[in-house]
Amino acid sequence: MITVDLTNCDREPIHIPGSVQPHGCLIVCDAEVVTIRRHSANAAAFLGFETFEFIGRKLEEVLGGPAVHEMRNALARSSLPSRAGLLPRHHFAALGCSFDVSIHSFKGNAIIEFEEAASDGPSSPLEFARTLVGRLSTVVSPAQLIESAARLLRAVLQYDRVMVYQFAPDGSGKVVSEAKRPNLESFLGQHFPASDIPQQARQLYLLNPIRIVSDASGERFAIMPELDAAGEPLDLSYAHLRSVSPIHCEYLRNMGVAASMSVSVILEGKLWGLIACHHYSRRSLSMNRRIAAEIFGEFFSLQLGALTQKQLLLAAERARDFLNGLLASASHVTDATDFLGHHLGAFRELVESDGVGIYVNGEWRAQGSAPPADFVRELASFAGSVCEGKIWATTALAEAMPAARDHALLFAGVLIVPLSQIPRDYIFFFRKEFVQTIEWGGDPNKTYPSGPLGDRLTPRQSFAVWKETVAGHSRAWTAVERELAESTRRTLIELVLRQSELLADERSKTEARQRVLNQELNHRVKNILSLIKSIVSHPLADGATIEAYVAALRGRVEALAVAHDQAMRGAGGGSLADLMAAELSPYRTGAGEIVVEGPPAMLDARAFSVLALVIHELVTNAAKYGALSAGGGRLSIGWSRNGVGDCEIAWQESGGPLVAPPARQGFGSILISRSIPFDLGGTSDLSFLPAGLRGVLRIPARFVTWGGTQESLLTAPSEPESRGGRPLEGRHVLVVEDQFIIAMDCEDMLLQLGAKTVEVCANVSEASACLDRALPDVAILDVNLGSGTSEMLGERLMHAGVPFVFATGYDDLALLGLTAAATLRKPYNLAALDAAMHRLLGEAVHHGEASDGST
Repeated sequence: MITVDLTNCDREPIHIPGSVQPHGCLIVCDAEVVTIRRHSANAAAFLGFETFEFIGRKLEEVLGGPAVHEMRNALARSSLPSRAGLLPRHHFAALGCSFDVSIHSFKGNAIIEFEEAASDGPSSPLEFARTLVGRLSTVVSPAQLIESAARLLRAVLQYDRVMVYQFAPDGSGKVVSEAKRPNLESFLGQHFPASDIPQQARQLYLLNPIRIVSDASGERFAIMPELDAAGEPLDLSYAHLRSVSPIHCEYLRNMGVAASMSVSVILEGKLWGLIACHHYSRRSLSMNRRIAAEIFGEFFSLQLGALTQKQLLLAAERARDFLNGLLASASHVTDATDFLGHHLGAFRELVESDGVGIYVNGEWRAQGSAPPADFVRELASFAGSVCEGKIWATTALAEAMPAARDHALLFAGVLIVPLSQIPRDYIFFFRKEFVQTIEWGGDPNKTYPSGPLGDRLTPRQSFAVWKETVAGHSRAWTAVERELAESTRRTLIELVLRQSELLADERSKTEARQRVLNQELNHRVKNILSLIKSIVSHPLADGATIEAYVAALRGRVEALAVAHDQAMRGAGGGSLADLMAAELSPYRTGAGEIVVEGPPAMLDARAFSVLALVIHELVTNAAKYGALSAGGGRLSIGWSRNGVGDCEIAWQESGGPLVAPPARQGFGSILISRSIPFDLGGTSDLSFLPAGLRGVLRIPARFVTWGGTQESLLTAPSEPESRGGRPLEGRHVLVVEDQFIIAMDCEDMLLQLGAKTVEVCANVSEASACLDRALPDVAILDVNLGSGTSEMLGERLMHAGVPFVFATGYDDLALLGLTAAATLRKPYNLAALDAAMHRLLGEAVHHGEASDGST
């Protein structure tokens, strides 16, 4: 006994069954339709002869000359075997009756088929075809077409059940549309294994697009003789009367079906599916109705292809609009991960999915049902091994990547879209496990012993539906979705490449800017030291005391520090007037005259910092070599708004030493002439006239906000006023400062403010030891102590209730990770220290009073 499975059906030679169905007969002639070579065993009885020998007879002797003449003409009109010549309701005078006749030529034989002519209905199939086709001309989608086709075909042809099968890529079928008698069980949504329709049967559906089974239990009439003179059986691939495989007949009987008709749905030369009609009693469709159904099937296929293509084009158009908009909005994006992360929802709508994730430059952003970040690096590595620069999809990732089983609840299928040619960046579309209950027409794993049909599988004995759950798979990714994914890939590759170009350009500019800043820092420190040297070296006026000289020197150095601090505060932008006031304040008491005027204008952070450097350089040069270097000089600065909103700053010096162009361009000159054009896209024009330097600086409008109010243009930052008295009278003060000169100066000022003792520590360990011995009444802490900060000391003093102040040159303590606290900005003088101590100790007193009141 041989054990077989359903794949044995593929060996059955169903195109040469050696017999015909009972609802007609068949005669085979030579190619010229002259001599009869073969016939079906029922030919004599079907055509009305009691006993008759056909083999070797002239066809005209049997059917009459006029009838044979019409058959030859019909055959001449037949261009292909699949397009048989037709003679519906043809009357045979020699026989005294009418038949539906079809004739086609195949492999040197003229094959003539006879069926009983229907006595009712239209004489032409066109009326049926018009009815069927006309009702479907207004549908607008493939789904609507598929649903309408089953209902319409059943209404016109009156079968008990009409279904539309759609084949999956693996060959299995699914009932996607159904119209039936109300009392019948529904097959809608059922799936059937690929083995239900063997491969050779699918090939015949392509060759012969309509197939009739008139009686699943009917008699089969043999072809006589079975073999021709060459020993070959008759090939009935294109014959309408070709008898049906016993396996298929058994299959139909087990379903309770007595008759059927199948219409092939062919798209682009491939079998998309079938329109299957079932009847629960014997039925033979007339030729006119059969031809109408064939025409309908061809129209349905064309319409389905057109609507599917239209759907694809509409989806592609929507995708193109979305992707073009995405690309346009990303023209200056430098963080592709963040940008694409904000559009994940739109990507999920573009390619229908349960989750989506973007992995760019090692960063992961996801939405919906997607794996956690700790799995993504492994997933990206896997993607690099399978994608090879192209999209890759599966319905069961765990089969290719076992580690994915740990995330089976989140997703089963994945569609991977690479965003670069190197295996690095991807967008992932995820689909959850599609636990689909498949109602097969029997168990596809069931085996049968070999039966009387030999090496052919005996039919399944029942059509009891058993259910198989398909686990670990998602819904399949369609051709449309793959095309949309490919469009996404092309667009996002352009976006990622553009981001890389922008980053490279920005990196280059940043490096150049860093080099300029480093040189500027070095240059600026030298300028400050040179200026301080000039201030210190300035001779005493006649009769001036040393005390007056020290006071003047201290004032100028402090003013210079204020200007430097204001320039550094430009990181957040600021007023143009404040910038001018800060830079010019060290020179406001000099011999030269300074005039500044202009409307209120605010500069953004970038423009403020760039312009501060330029103005500082210009005013320093004016103090060294120009109008502010000698008495009688005049510096005039004015700005205005031009026609396009740019800020134009006019710089004019006069009354100073004679001016000549510099013999060489030093760093300062390069900074003045190039920084505004390079960093801001503006202009910087200088003219070295003998009477004095003249220049025009233009700041583009995008960096300037016009309007608002401003203080007097030459008001220097106010200094804290001394409160008077001795706020530290009798108190013990701790000073933590790692610069010895500053610590000595601070100690001297604290003693002037009445401190009883001042203990100076240079680092945290010394200060901690001091606090272990005794707590001070007040403390002054330098923030930056070289190898660390004094934050820990501040926290300890705060817990102990000791008032303290941070002495710092930093603009923002948050940059050092310090919490908010009282500050004393460096460099500070006696007045500033006095005000800080009054403020600090006053707050401590108020706090203590509040605490006392609450107990």
